Amino acid sequence: MATSISPRDEARRVLATEARWIEELVPMIGESFDRAVDVLASARGKIVVCGMGKSGHVARKIAGTMTGTGSPAYFLHPAEGAHGELGIVARGDVALILSKSGETPEVAAILPTLRRLEIPVVAVTCVQDSLLGRAADVTLLLPDLPEACPHDLTPTASTTAMMALGDALAMSMLRMKDFSPEDFAEVHPGGSLGRKLLLKVGDLMAGPPLPLLGPASPLSEAIVSMTAHRGVCLMCGGESGTGPLEGIFVYGDLGRLMKNRVDVLELTLEEVAIREPATAFEEELASVALSRMETLGVTCLVVVDGAGRPTGLLYLHDVMRAGVR
Repeated sequence: MATSISPRDEARRVLATEARWIEELVPMIGESFDRAVDVLASARGKIVVCGMGKSGHVARKIAGTMTGTGSPAYFLHPAEGAHGELGIVARGDVALILSKSGETPEVAAILPTLRRLEIPVVAVTCVQDSLLGRAADVTLLLPDLPEACPHDLTPTASTTAMMALGDALAMSMLRMKDFSPEDFAEVHPGGSLGRKLLLKVGDLMAGPPLPLLGPASPLSEAIVSMTAHRGVCLMCGGESGTGPLEGIFVYGDLGRLMKNRVDVLELTLEEVAIREPATAFEEELASVALSRMETLGVTCLVVVDGAGRPTGLLYLHDVMRAGVR
């Protein structure tokens, strides 16, 4: 028979139940947790994360979190493990096994092989005196509370607690290994943080060839050069413009000049170039260069080497198109 409880009241009950599991779990974190982190972090190989059913879905997520935060791990389906997939396990690995009851048959089937291979086992279970609890080197206990399921059957709050405990293990190892944002970016190159921390100015700059001219070059020549190089012309030392950067001239400068003068083609580049243009170095992070462009209100930086000679041009549009923020 259907109950009269409203959906929102049921949602509140479920969330309160799951929150209670987490609250009850917090004071249970003690010496066994420290030992579990030591065992997992000492793996010479990988961390094998294992669970069946809903616990298996959580185990897969935990393995992904650990792998992405400096502790290489992989998910092993226990049923598949008992039918050949255990071949991927090797000495030097460590196992993290999730089972609410600790009596999951598929998990029980692989425990003897793990023991023969001398694989240390960290167990996550609600029952210390279970098959898994007794076989484990370290056991992390979950609260003994009803599930959020009104029939106390479907794994709900227990898997939430397992996932939270897995996050706690992963973050503890992250701190132990001093896993930095730069390390994170190395294994997440496709994400926004990866682009922010990995892409350098040299990866995104345009050129060579570059629009380089000497100070005595006529403005007419500078205009031709600008047209071929996205509205930018660089003034560099020497007659041919092969020396250090001395100035820059862009379409915006030309427009302002033509508004005030009618004889612009009689001018030379050194008479109109903007001195001390904004610059960057190839090894700088593109995100830092982007911030500089936004602060200065410019759409281009001149990339220079240690001697001040131009090596490229970094355009705001190119940085934004690369997804750097």
